[in-house]
Formats: sequence, C-alpha cells, structure tokens
Amino acid sequence: MTGVPQGGWGPDRPIGVAVLGMGNVGTEVVRILRDHADDLRARVGAPVVLRGVAVRSTRDRGIPAELLTTDPDELVGRDDVDVVVEVIGGIDPPRRLILAALNAGKSVVTANKALLADYTGELAAAAERSRADLYFEAAVAGAIPVVRPLIQSLAGDRVNRVVGIVNGTTNFILSAMDETGADYSATLAEATRLGYAEADPTADVEGYDAAAKAAILATLAFHTRVTAADVYREGISRITAEDLETASAVHCTVKLLAICERVPEAPGEPAPADGGKERVSVRVYPALIPRKHPLATVSGAFNAVVVEAEAAGRLMFYGQGAGGAPTASAVLGDLVMAARNKFYGGRAPGESVYAELPIAPIGDTPTRYHVNLQVEDRPGVLEKVAGEFAAHGVSISTVRQGGHGEGARLVVVTHHAVESALADTVAALAEMESVTSVTSVLRLEGTEE
Repeated sequence: MTGVPQGGWGPDRPIGVAVLGMGNVGTEVVRILRDHADDLRARVGAPVVLRGVAVRSTRDRGIPAELLTTDPDELVGRDDVDVVVEVIGGIDPPRRLILAALNAGKSVVTANKALLADYTGELAAAAERSRADLYFEAAVAGAIPVVRPLIQSLAGDRVNRVVGIVNGTTNFILSAMDETGADYSATLAEATRLGYAEADPTADVEGYDAAAKAAILATLAFHTRVTAADVYREGISRITAEDLETASAVHCTVKLLAICERVPEAPGEPAPADGGKERVSVRVYPALIPRKHPLATVSGAFNAVVVEAEAAGRLMFYGQGAGGAPTASAVLGDLVMAARNKFYGGRAPGESVYAELPIAPIGDTPTRYHVNLQVEDRPGVLEKVAGEFAAHGVSISTVRQGGHGEGARLVVVTHHAVESALADTVAALAEMESVTSVTSVLRLEGTEE
C-alpha cells in the first residue's frame, strides 16, 4: 500500500480490533489475526492488534486469558478499539452492539445475514451519520466474493438477475439424493452426522437462511431495499426421491435456488430495458434445472452465484459457501479494507437504494412448471387435463405419460406462466374426478423457453 496516513495514524499506531463471538468463524478470525500479524501490518500500513474477544465463558480458548471478556458492551466501547468484528449471529445482542460501534464511529465487519436481511437500512444509516464503515462480504456465500462485486465492480452496470445456490446444507442433501437415490430423511440424517446440518436444521432446510441472503443480494443488485419478509420462500423438506428420479428422466436435477430478478409491472410482459415500469421478484424454492446449466454441476456443500448484467453479461462466482475457515477469509478481507480506510482516511461505499422498485408478489412471477399427476388410465383423461391448463391460460410445452399400476402418470411441463395461474390450474386439477392426485409441482428454471 502507498499513500499518506490520515487521522493521526502512522506506521506505529495500531488499529485495534474487537471480535464478538468465538465459534468456528470467530476462532479462525482470531487465529489469523495472531498468526499473520506481520502480513496484515504490511497490507494495511499499520499494526492490526486484537484488543479483546467477547465470549460467553472465559474458559481456555488457546489465547491469553486477558483477551477474553464476557462483557461485549464494555469491549465495543473501549477507546483503543477501532474496528468491531461481529460473528455471534442472530438479531440481539448483535444489533445493539453493532449500532453502538457505528454510532461511536467505529467500523464494523459482520457475517450476520439474518440481521442484515431485516436491518441493513438502520445499520447503514448509523454508519452514514458517523462516517463509519459497514462491511458484510461474509454474510452471503462465505468465502465467495459476490457482495463487493455487486457494490463496486458492477456499480456502473445494470444487473438484471441474480440466481444462486447459497445454502451448503441443502445443496449437500439434494446432491446426495440425486447421486444415491436415497430419500430426504436418510440424507438429512447423513448430513447431520457429517456436520453439514445443525441439530435443528429448520433455518437451512426450510429456506430461511437462503431467503435472508437473497434479500441482501436483491438489495445490492437492484438498489432497492429488500427484507427477508419480501422473499417468497419454500424449503426442501417435501422433496422426494421420486422428484429427483423424475428430474433425471428429463435431464435435470433439483437445486434450492435463490432468485432475484427484475420483472415487468404487468404480468406476462417483457421487462423494460430502460428500467421503467418494473418490479423486483425475490424468491427461494427448490427447482428443476437442466444438467447442462452451470449451477447443476455445483455439488456437495459448495455454493455458486450467477449474476447477469447488461454490459458484463453472465458472471459466475463459485466456492465454499460456509465453514469456519472460508467465512473467516471473507471476514478478514473486509477487516483489511476497514483498517486501510482508518489508516488512509477512506470510506466504504454506503447503501444505495435510490431505485425504490416495488416488490412483485409471487402470484405475478412468471416461470415454467413441472407438474406430476396420477390419473385414471382411460381414454379422454389427457384431453381433459390439457383443457384445464388451457382454461387458466397456462400453455403446455410437453406431456409424458406412463403406466403406473392401475392408473397412469402424467408429467406436464409448461411454458412460462405466472404463479397465480398455475396455482388455479393445480387447484382445479385436484378437483377433477379423473385425477387421483397432484403428486408434485416443481418450478423449472434455467431454460431459454
């Protein structure tokens, strides 16, 4: 680094760091701060010194006992702390502690997607008032650099769509189901045994974690404040081995996708290129994607995010989306940026929500569908089923029929249709005498039709 230090900093004045939390990520952050102090000093221009770590218990953690404290408020308020790293998770007390740090002019680095999904506006406003930095690269997709490219690298471009696999637990489960043919319960148990799933996996498997990340990505991509409550969410707990088998038969696989995109103001119309009369659709759900799609090859606990921009085209970011070391890497990247700004007098980009685009309800969102039906095996049933789709304005792309015991199975793939029309179609099909059951409805993404 070259330049002139600002604010009284010189090469011998340390930049003090407080770390809140010492779980898997916090432990790695502390280790890197201590083990790579010389490298960090060279990159920042001044020593980066760990002032303390807030923990629940001061039991032996492999660092000097005097660095540990059970009083995070006192640690955040210390005069020798310049940057606060929050890796506790959850809403409170992190919200209170981060606001206290920002209001005092201290820079903050956080990996807290749940907090950011609902309170980015409040935190960004506090940072702006005190001219402090708020960094959160680690909040989405771990070590994968996607937040900074959206904020900085693509700041002059128009982003039209962001779609990704942003939860490693669900991707591990769906990948294993696809590869082995095992059912959901057995694969979840294996994910838990291997440490990919928490003892209570609800946040992951029901899509809450992915929805929080989708809210952050949409806010950044479309310059519009999006919260977790704005994100339509479905999880993977109802995905069956048969769903994966059916997907494979049409050269697809199933992934839990976070999708953020511009959609037209009027359902069924193309999105305007000039940005006028459009809305933002943000949703998380399991979907079929063709095996030739780049996201179909993302297996195990890995994550990937595809950004589609007007000038840059399609960009894909891939890597380890979770875990102590990968997430700590993203945290340290933000910490170095925050420390450099302290040393040289710079600032991180502030929140950009000038566009204020409205949020499109899921009922107005167009996509394709893969509908699996059990029907009576007799003449005229296919015609009646097709008529029901037509009656609700849903165009059929393909139909596959096969015998199944005393009945038959129909697999209907639609052209693009809005969610509300498909929901009305499915409700009507369920009432038909010749339809035994609507076995599953999965969306189909990643196709050109």
